[in-house]
Amino acid sequence: MKLFKCQSCQQILYFENDVCVKCGHKLGYVPEVATVSALEPEGELWRALASPDVLYRFCANAQHAACNWLVEANSPETFCLSCRHNRMIPDLSIADNLANWQKIEIAKHRMFYSLLRLKLPTPTQAESPEAGLAFDFLAELPQAPRVMTGHDNGLITLALAEADDAIREQNRVAMHEPYRTLIGHFRHEIGHYYWDRLVRDGGQLDACRAVFGDDSLDYGQALQNHYANGAPANWQDNFVSQYATSHPWEDFAETWAHYLHIVDTLEIARAFGLSTQPRLAKGEELDASVDFDPYRATEIGQLIDSWLPLSLALNSLNRAMGQPDLYPFVLSQPAIEKLGFIHRLVHGTHVPVAQVPPGARLTPVATPVATSEVPPVAPAA
Repeated sequence: MKLFKCQSCQQILYFENDVCVKCGHKLGYVPEVATVSALEPEGELWRALASPDVLYRFCANAQHAACNWLVEANSPETFCLSCRHNRMIPDLSIADNLANWQKIEIAKHRMFYSLLRLKLPTPTQAESPEAGLAFDFLAELPQAPRVMTGHDNGLITLALAEADDAIREQNRVAMHEPYRTLIGHFRHEIGHYYWDRLVRDGGQLDACRAVFGDDSLDYGQALQNHYANGAPANWQDNFVSQYATSHPWEDFAETWAHYLHIVDTLEIARAFGLSTQPRLAKGEELDASVDFDPYRATEIGQLIDSWLPLSLALNSLNRAMGQPDLYPFVLSQPAIEKLGFIHRLVHGTHVPVAQVPPGARLTPVATPVATSEVPPVAPAA
């Protein structure tokens, strides 16, 4: 994530800000130039100081305080580049639903920031019925089946209860996870989507299997085995997380999520000019400075050389405040090699959605229906 500032008064801004607290300017995010911009009213439209040649209007979800992204005034779209992927949202007349959905949208918009920075394809299902991306954000209903967070052929479902901090922490403890966040859910599930797009449809199955293993193994049985027996004792030797051991699809999705964690955190570290040079450490192993654009890194080693010292420093700062480690994971060499595969895949040649003919049958490989985030406990009443 970049660091933003008001073009009118130079006040530092957060990605989600919609008003500058210093000068009072209305603010909006302009995805075409990847920046939060101060706005000047022009009738019912807005002129962005960061992109003054174009008139904008706000995404329709701004009325719910769920989005601060802008849409070009001459666009036929009502929703922004992120919100137009929503297929179902909860009943917003219920106060808790609205508050939880607003939290979900913050995480989803941050994920879309990364997807757009990486120039990854993000077609809607209207644009590409075969390869489109959509989201359902669902609340639990009485006498209805449990809402399962997961991915199924381009549709990502997220249980609204995951936006409740108490329920999410309850689920994290019950599932023995060191880390569980909304943005983590999004980054994991979008990994399944891009396995479909970039691996299966992109002709990378053999290369992916050489790194992550045989994805043709029975997925349902693999999950049952994982929940019954847990991860192997030596899982940290080869995987980024315990859940990554359950099946190659989950290994890919977990590694994809970690890649986005690393790249986006390094970008904000670069924006703040953060560097590490511990006084007690001998040599240069823990010296690091992010003097490059992580979203345009040339190879995975460039990212890891900065990430390992920085994550150690961030974990130490969190512990000083009595907080859990910000990045409670250890990256082994095999896990770094998997991150390298993701890096090369992301920066390689993407299969344009336009090359998938309408109505065409995709490669006959099973699509992962991920249910990795299903809470094992019922939400509190």
